[in-house]
Amino acid sequence: MTEPLTLEQPTDIAKKMARWSAYACGLAIVVIMLGAWTRLVDAGLGCPDWPGCYGFLTVPQSEASIAIANARFPETPVDVAKGWPEMIHRYAAGILGLVVFALAAVAVRHRRSGVPVKLPLFIAGFILLQGAFGAWTVTLKLWPQVVALHLLGGFTTLSLLLLLTLRLRKRAESGSGQQTMSSARLGRFRPWLYGGLFLVILQIALGAWTAANYAAVACTDLPTCQGQWWPEGMDFRHGFDITQQVGPNYLGGQLTADGRVAIHVTHRLGAVIVLGYLIILLGLLWRQRGNSNLDRSIALVAAALTLQIALGLANVWFYIPLSIAIAHNAMGAGLLLSMVNLIWRHHRLPHVQTSPATHTTTINREVTA
Repeated sequence: MTEPLTLEQPTDIAKKMARWSAYACGLAIVVIMLGAWTRLVDAGLGCPDWPGCYGFLTVPQSEASIAIANARFPETPVDVAKGWPEMIHRYAAGILGLVVFALAAVAVRHRRSGVPVKLPLFIAGFILLQGAFGAWTVTLKLWPQVVALHLLGGFTTLSLLLLLTLRLRKRAESGSGQQTMSSARLGRFRPWLYGGLFLVILQIALGAWTAANYAAVACTDLPTCQGQWWPEGMDFRHGFDITQQVGPNYLGGQLTADGRVAIHVTHRLGAVIVLGYLIILLGLLWRQRGNSNLDRSIALVAAALTLQIALGLANVWFYIPLSIAIAHNAMGAGLLLSMVNLIWRHHRLPHVQTSPATHTTTINREVTA
């Protein structure tokens, strides 16, 4: 006798979705790196229109296509070398969008199996908003406010995809995993972990503003800036003016040197604060970890932090080489993901609470939807 056909189990659906969500995370990192590459080679306006390039699906290369493109946009002649980075970035972002929409569709279709539905739908909606910012980046001629928000949107998309992956894996492993007993002392670290995440996000925002205003090369020495610990004439009001006008376009930036120095120094100070805060937090968390199985998550944050600081220093020492600058963007994403992962693992721990009145111990397993 042949065995009867069985429907796909909910855990199998969750496993497949978790696998594709993890792929989407990897693709989101690639998109972030391609965006950095596009920006660093000054190709942000390599195609003056959106979503095509001079009205074509690819960068015009034949003499006839280039003639048509130049007639359409006489103020921005075709530069094939700058058009391709922009279009490759758009192609990768488009593929990421398709994967996200597919995950949302599968989640809705299998909503009765217990897989997350609201989060995939939210990510799909956020991708549409991110696409709009991508279009405004071009149509508003690299307006720094839009560029910075577009960069932050990429990091937000990546973080949401990681959260979706973790939730799907939790659903796939429901009923089969075991969690190690943790000390009640670990529960006290929760607000401090969120504080660390906030500082990392704030530092990423400062990095986005630094990149959008071309302030990465404002200081070319370490640990001082232009030979001074606190450069004279720094113009913070001008450097952080979110109402600034950009003129015809913002390619190359239009801030004064004093404004860019103020941005760069602020980014450096932010890095020092994040470094000090996380060193203390991770050290205390490591000492109190017990048998909580947080070792790898803590070590991952420490490794990402070390590499990110090293890449930031190398950027200044070697005057923003392309490979190191792209790696610095990617490792910023890595640091953010490692923090999200650590907080998730901390939330998943069963917390031990002791009642002083009865001297009894209860275990509260926290479940995050």
